[in-house]
Amino acid sequence: MSSIFVFPGQGAQSVGMGKDLYESNAAARAVFDEVDDALGEKLSDIIFNGPMEDLTLTANVQPAIMATSIAMLRASGVKIPEYVAGHSLGEYTALCAAGALSVGDAAKLLRARGNAMQNAVPVGQGLTAVILGLDIDTIREICAKTNCDVANDNSTGQVVISGVTDVVEQTMAAAKEAGAKRAMPLALSVPVHCRVQQPAADAMRTALESIKMNAPSAPLISNKTCTPLTDIDEIKDALVYQMTHGVRWRESVLAMAELGITEQIEVGPGNVLTGLCSRITDKINAKKLEI
Repeated sequence: MSSIFVFPGQGAQSVGMGKDLYESNAAARAVFDEVDDALGEKLSDIIFNGPMEDLTLTANVQPAIMATSIAMLRASGVKIPEYVAGHSLGEYTALCAAGALSVGDAAKLLRARGNAMQNAVPVGQGLTAVILGLDIDTIREICAKTNCDVANDNSTGQVVISGVTDVVEQTMAAAKEAGAKRAMPLALSVPVHCRVQQPAADAMRTALESIKMNAPSAPLISNKTCTPLTDIDEIKDALVYQMTHGVRWRESVLAMAELGITEQIEVGPGNVLTGLCSRITDKINAKKLEI
């Protein structure tokens, strides 16, 4: 039996996440303290006490979810299994969990990532939306006609699109005409994983060059390739690539099953990835990490 730890992306956050661990577990407390020190501010105060509008700012929520996920992992005392993976920003968390990045460096990279994503597109000029009830091939055909991008192929019947506001709105309308059950905007402050994020991709390439990264102790199933990566240069290239290209999560989970992985353990706030796994394949037992 082979196992994988998976780490969530944006949308898993809630005010107060990890607070009980901070107060009761020294290993978890050390994680939040290291993040605060690395960023030079008390991000933990926003995580534990809000307000929600501050926590959900892209530059805050990315290091916040990473910090909470690693705190949960450290508090559990469980060792990393054969593989790791993460959804979008969760790749940075996975690399931290596997020893490729320090907690402080992961926090700095995710703060830089959030700022770069926000700065790449003026407020109000980009949009991210979810389409439910259409297959990925149909959505790709629609996007090719509207010049929109597929941001996340999450599971069968759940696809996220992203790009310039009017293009995304046009794509949503076309998806409804094609039979989508729902097509609705997501509450994100920036369009994600799309071509308009090229300035952010350039910024992250520079940021990653300045950070020491070790080979991970467990291979990373990449959002880019859906294959296990251990080479540092390949991993950095994949992290840059994901800024402007979609997260291939459905394909990644299917690849996990092909690798013989039979157990997926979600580490972090929420249970989004556990739910997605159950809709993608019945070959993997998906569950949350117990602390």
